Amino acid sequence: MATISDPERTAGGAILLDGNRLRDETVASIASRIMSVGSPAICLATVLVGSDGPSGVYVRMKHRKATEAGMVSRGVELPDSATQAEVEQAVAALVDDPTVHGILVQLPLPGHLDPEPVLALLPPAKDVDGLTDRSLGRLVRDLPGHVPCTPLGVMRLIEAYGIPTAGRRAVVVGRSTLVGLPQVLLLGRRGVDATVTLAHSRTADLIDVCRTADIIVAAAGQARMIGVDHVKPGATVIDVGVSRSEQGIVGDVDFDAVQAVAGAITPMPGGTGPMTIACLLENTLAAAAMQGVAI
Repeated sequence: MATISDPERTAGGAILLDGNRLRDETVASIASRIMSVGSPAICLATVLVGSDGPSGVYVRMKHRKATEAGMVSRGVELPDSATQAEVEQAVAALVDDPTVHGILVQLPLPGHLDPEPVLALLPPAKDVDGLTDRSLGRLVRDLPGHVPCTPLGVMRLIEAYGIPTAGRRAVVVGRSTLVGLPQVLLLGRRGVDATVTLAHSRTADLIDVCRTADIIVAAAGQARMIGVDHVKPGATVIDVGVSRSEQGIVGDVDFDAVQAVAGAITPMPGGTGPMTIACLLENTLAAAAMQGVAI
């Protein structure tokens, strides 16, 4: 993992945790590693169902970065009218294909489809999004497997920018299985050793809870819910939440206010989102190794 030695700072003096920069350095590192072992065909496959605009943008970006990393990129697209059986058949075909090392089912699926049986088809080795019950169970038990990409991306930013964690207090705001719950586990792991509190939008004393934190990970999906009053001076503030407004994409953190007191902060966009893609490629590389590719 790359380390950032000359970080940019915000107008208020906080270190800017630049996910775009770290993503690009990660992609370049993966490309170099693949090339160094003879450029084996490491394949990431995606399944996109329907015509949701943001999902299409996300999938195209994932394919573009996979190609830059020297991977084979395969996309399966199904219409909005696809049935449960058709989606499951498409995923099962990728599972059975030995040339496919990682599979990502882009969520959300159209409303008439149940994602759980689809995700259940993914074996842990190919579940590069780390979202199945088996993958999350492996994370809980600290067994080999793929960690969900967004919380892993948060950890990579913390590592690359040298944010201290051992003995520090962290608050994760948000309790989803996509980010909040795995983030708590990652921050509390041996070797990271933070003392972690899980909070959420209904935490009665959220300001007081957050003010105890050396690290805040905001992942509740409520626009600008974390303001300057929530942040202890010098704390690291990492914004995972995404909301769409008339002004464009905004996060869970009131960036302009918080950057004046934080010690380090992610932008939105350009912080954790790019690192989600970087960690997807990192997981795909690991998936290929699990399946016998000499990396």
